[in-house]
Amino acid sequence: MEQQMRYSENGLWVLKEGENYRIGLSEKGQDDLGEVMFVELPNTLAEVKESDVLLGVEGAKAVTELLSPLTGVVVQFHTELTDDPEKLNSTDKKDNWILEVKDVEPDAFKKLSIKI
Repeated sequence: MEQQMRYSENGLWVLKEGENYRIGLSEKGQDDLGEVMFVELPNTLAEVKESDVLLGVEGAKAVTELLSPLTGVVVQFHTELTDDPEKLNSTDKKDNWILEVKDVEPDAFKKLSIKI
């Protein structure tokens, strides 16, 4: 399966795997926030639009909302983050992801940066 990685300006990574796009917290995002201690997942979302709130997050350096870099239909949320927000501090993409979406406009993905 072809994989492609891109980055948003607001500290998120986006990994394209087949038809799905997994969105997580990049090293830049981790650095901006500091150690993550609390998250609030909006699990009622069936779809997200670009700039919608993906996650409310409280870190050592900032309390903020992470905004979606893409518009798409939500496939799944990383619900383990509610009980274990420290996963966002991990450098492992298997741990620090937030949600997965599909039906994304390919050009929107291509506009994201290929560098952190």
